[in-house]
Amino acid sequence: MNKGIYIATLEPNSGKSIISLGLMRTLLGKTAKVGYFRPIIDDSKSTGKDNHISTVLSFFDIKLDYGDAYAFTSSQLIKKRNKGKSGEILDTIITKYKNLEDRFDFVLVEGSDFTGEGSVFEFDTNVLIAKNLGLPVILVGSGVNKTEDELMGSLQIAYTSFLERDVSVLAVVANKVQEENLMVAKNGLSNFLPDSVEVFAIPYTEKLAHPTIKEIVEELDGEVLFGAEFLDNQTGNFGVGAMQLRNYLTHLKQDSLVITPGDRADIILGALQANISTNYPRISGIILTGGLKPEEPILQLIQGLSQIVPIVSVNDGTFSVTNRVGNIKSKIYASSKPKIETSLTVFSKEVSFDKLIERLINLKPKGITPRMFQYGLMKRARTAKKHIVMPEGTDDRILTAAIQLVELDIVQITLLGEIEKVKEKAVQLGLVLDLEKITVINPVQSEQFDDYVETFYELRKHKNVNRDIARDWMADVSYYGTMMIYKGHADGMVSGAAHTTQHTIRPALQFIKTKPGVSVVSSVFFMCLEDRVSVFGDCAINPNPSATELAEIAISSAESSLAFGIEPKIAMLSYSSGTSGKGADVDRVREATEIVKKERPDLKIEGPIQYDAAVDAAIGKSKLPDSEVAGQASVLIFPDLNTGNNTYKAVQRETGALAIGPMLQGLNKPVNDLSRGCTIEDVFNTVIITAIQAQGFN
Repeated sequence: MNKGIYIATLEPNSGKSIISLGLMRTLLGKTAKVGYFRPIIDDSKSTGKDNHISTVLSFFDIKLDYGDAYAFTSSQLIKKRNKGKSGEILDTIITKYKNLEDRFDFVLVEGSDFTGEGSVFEFDTNVLIAKNLGLPVILVGSGVNKTEDELMGSLQIAYTSFLERDVSVLAVVANKVQEENLMVAKNGLSNFLPDSVEVFAIPYTEKLAHPTIKEIVEELDGEVLFGAEFLDNQTGNFGVGAMQLRNYLTHLKQDSLVITPGDRADIILGALQANISTNYPRISGIILTGGLKPEEPILQLIQGLSQIVPIVSVNDGTFSVTNRVGNIKSKIYASSKPKIETSLTVFSKEVSFDKLIERLINLKPKGITPRMFQYGLMKRARTAKKHIVMPEGTDDRILTAAIQLVELDIVQITLLGEIEKVKEKAVQLGLVLDLEKITVINPVQSEQFDDYVETFYELRKHKNVNRDIARDWMADVSYYGTMMIYKGHADGMVSGAAHTTQHTIRPALQFIKTKPGVSVVSSVFFMCLEDRVSVFGDCAINPNPSATELAEIAISSAESSLAFGIEPKIAMLSYSSGTSGKGADVDRVREATEIVKKERPDLKIEGPIQYDAAVDAAIGKSKLPDSEVAGQASVLIFPDLNTGNNTYKAVQRETGALAIGPMLQGLNKPVNDLSRGCTIEDVFNTVIITAIQAQGFN
């Protein structure tokens, strides 16, 4: 069974990093453990480490020592080849690769960068390595400065070269192609490739071509005067600030790099002010040329600004600096998170390796890893893009996650809040808020406000709610967002980053209400452990559930487990296992277990059972040898909120597990509550599970 794939190119600067990053994420969504290997790397002059390896291992948290991820540097390879030791080269590469094959379910192998002594030699070396490792190939070519005939001709020659060596080519990618020529490139590839070879074309992406400020500082040997913490800012267009300020401001574009002599205080301050203003695009940084630095009063003025960008002083003149910046070949570094995210976004939009990977791997992992689970969630959410409303539109985490979600084309998003404040917050965070992709609504100014007020009044007038009270409540973002769901104007809601759980859930209980036959709203966390995903319930809502309520929580949690692709094996947790324990608390768990068995005999359930007996096979077998749940429980139901909340947090902190949730169960429409200490990743994941929940209400 094949356990690897080789990414090869035929030239420098082909952009194969975008394929490596995208393919690595795809693989991690399909199989538990993925390794990364580069047979030949460049000799690093600065860090001493290969940038590709550092980026992939760091970003995807691959448990692999740097030294195990490559075989030779370019100089080592040349020395051995010149000594006639080509056989030793291949033996070492094969040995190191096979070691990774033994350790990982799959290995992504990336070929060399063509920055060495000769393209022909390097290409042949990559073909030879792929053949000796027995790996199929994904071939990548760049369309930069090439005609259609030149690009197709070079890729056809490369494809034929692999074929002649009996190396299987699974896919050919035309990279860095102008947007309007994507279909032309695909058709051109299809003309000479068999149907069994996948064909893709990826557009030239300026964000990836432009260097970061850090790369510019290194190239120009610059001195950072301000904003050292923002050196990973991605530059866009760059231009010289030599004209009067009023004219120069009209030339600013998104992420512009401002290049100006160090004594042009007007350009410096004007550009910084434009960066703060919502009427101008943000800038990425300022390069001060000629070795000139602003005078002390100007420096003090800059230091007092609320927002800053990197300001770098260089010795060269403006003309020289501009040319050198334009010639920088930008790379993707481990710290270049914006570039990595852009690469993954572009890949997800333009390339689908799912069928190819399924054909390639064809394996069934024993467990499901956090990355596999997250990958599956994203894939399911995309199948039916649901509309999620997020009431806390000016919260940093909410806004950042919302922009990430729409960029990945996973869901539709509506943010609630004053539009100018939301736009201002986006500027402060350095985010690009595309109002064509994200809707921002100020509840009291919306077209639906009066209708929502009247609807709320009709729903709650039996509770002594008059129209004035209804108007006040509907001005509240949580009530407005919940009403959007009730009226069918949104499919689900995620809130709680800045509001209490009660504030988030109360309106849902008032007029969305619970599903038929359900009396208890409860919650689950998806606990993504190293080799499995467990469902923990209820860790967020019900303080001391009765036996009947506990049984209902267990049934709801089992249904949630099934809905997310996890076979439910329910453990009703207590301080004793089986029949040994006595006392009111353990009796309540025992009674709840019997209720579930009676109402849902199709479910596998064990209780009362201790946590270790529920999840550890050896302990489970010793304490409950005849149980089909003990030692392999996937749904763990805690007897009370105190136990559940503390346990999930302890597991999360001590094991590094990813906790996705809480996800609320039992409501007629999906509403989910965030912790006020949530992270951007928490928001991102909660929106995705809400979107998947919403698919079940069609």
